[in-house]
Amino acid sequence: MTALNDSVGGRRAKAILRSRPFLTLAIVAGVWIVASFVSRGFGAYGHLRYLVELGAVIGLVAAGQTFVVIAGGIDLSVAAIVTVSAISLPLLSWQADPTGLASVLAVLALTTAIGMVNGLGVALLRVHPMIMTLAMATFLQGLLIIIAGGSAVTAENPLVHWLGNARPAGIPAGILLWIAVSVLVLTVMHATPFGARVFAMGANPLAASLSGVPITSTTLAVYGVSGFTAGLAAGVLVLGMNGQGYVGIGDPYLLASIAAVVLGGTSILGGLGTYAGTIPGAILLVTITALITVVNASPGWRSILFGSLILGLLLLSGREQARR
Repeated sequence: MTALNDSVGGRRAKAILRSRPFLTLAIVAGVWIVASFVSRGFGAYGHLRYLVELGAVIGLVAAGQTFVVIAGGIDLSVAAIVTVSAISLPLLSWQADPTGLASVLAVLALTTAIGMVNGLGVALLRVHPMIMTLAMATFLQGLLIIIAGGSAVTAENPLVHWLGNARPAGIPAGILLWIAVSVLVLTVMHATPFGARVFAMGANPLAASLSGVPITSTTLAVYGVSGFTAGLAAGVLVLGMNGQGYVGIGDPYLLASIAAVVLGGTSILGGLGTYAGTIPGAILLVTITALITVVNASPGWRSILFGSLILGLLLLSGREQARR
């Protein structure tokens, strides 16, 4: 019996070591070690902590994106939703809300509703997810230009300011928020019936439907989660760290959220993946950005690198899906 347990434990250990999440985490650790020798100060605790704090923003946006991609879709409206959250939260703040909590909840309800509208278009109108979410992003961008124009809006929300700047026990509140959200996401994804339905729908929608999976409500839920996490990332962290919102503030997070999901091993074709891989994927993207900044590379090269990563991993994910 002991030998059998050792054998099972050994197989599990090998499976973990060969998994994409562990590989991505190992790449992050390797890059950090090498960069610490190449660039003075890169490996300092304060700098690495700052990278994780920046990764928390991408990680939160990518949390909902991971659900959507596993379900067989994609959300191209997350950048616009981030901007909606960053601009609308200061506008919705009022003096009768001294803590700022009511304003944050109102904005999260708004961004969740936007996500669910995406889900309605995909589930009921049968619009392709890429077309539906791209159309939503275009609509929101136009609306934001009309409302805010080219002006930046300043946030005066105590809760947002605290979450964006506080450091309980020396740890940024944004990182603590990300940890809490990550635990919740992983629990829902891998230990609840809803998570099982998401995987089933992404693997084979027809079989899932015939098995009793409520396709419409599940689709609404995953896009609603995507809207919620995109709003949380901007309405709390981006706005808290920057202090103001403006049109276009969410643009960097569209490509980054998709790249983090794919880097973490989630199949872009749906049905396979885990947020445990998205977490180091988000940190890896921030680390690459920091290295590009160190060598004074232009934003153009940064986009080329991100695009190359996505294209290469899309091909890899496609081959993995074909072998299933």
